[in-house]
Amino acid sequence: MKIIGLTGGIGMGKSTAARFFRAARIPVFDADATVHALQSRGGRAIAPIGAAFPGTVHDKALDRAALRTAVLGQPDALKQLERIVHPLVRDEERRFIQRARRAGKSAAVMDIPLLLEIDGIRRIDLVMAVSAPRAVQIHRVAQRRRMDRAQVAAVIARQMPDREKRRRADWVIRTGLSRFSATRQLRRLLAALRAGGPPPRPHIGRIRAMRAIDNTIPGRAWLGRARYKKIRYNQSAQ
Repeated sequence: MKIIGLTGGIGMGKSTAARFFRAARIPVFDADATVHALQSRGGRAIAPIGAAFPGTVHDKALDRAALRTAVLGQPDALKQLERIVHPLVRDEERRFIQRARRAGKSAAVMDIPLLLEIDGIRRIDLVMAVSAPRAVQIHRVAQRRRMDRAQVAAVIARQMPDREKRRRADWVIRTGLSRFSATRQLRRLLAALRAGGPPPRPHIGRIRAMRAIDNTIPGRAWLGRARYKKIRYNQSAQ
């Protein structure tokens, strides 16, 4: 079974891509929905969060505003929260993949917004990034979340740049033109998957190999410009 990682910044069209795959009967793991379920009343994350952040849980329900206050501007507190939530999400991922394999699925999609930031690429066979021009992205987010442009820009600034996601992806879906155009690209990708799957771009394969050998290389450094040029040079020499 081929595992496809779906990623992209806020407002880039991940939901549209996820709906397409579900309609094609390909199971989709929604990381955001999983986190929400873990933090819902009685969820598996409630007890450890309550123990780590006193005053954020009442009657087995999470006070999300109190939790935001507890971690806002506190990098150590945020890391502590991530140490609680991320392993639980990983466990749900494994269960999802096991269910898909038992069902005989040929592919499964992992909708994980922070796939590249948390080095989730090692768990994925093919990385697909959705991308749109910045002006389109800002318009979408402002309309959907009723935020002004400055607020939207601040949210985008905290995420990995779109160009970096595109550079690291095996397949890029451009969603800025129209939903029809994005769907046509997704259909081409699905056809390629059903025909055996599009191979990762050559430099991505080399980078993954290097990443497996040396896990100490920081995320941005292992895809640095000099390293990328060296890979291209080596390929042309073969």
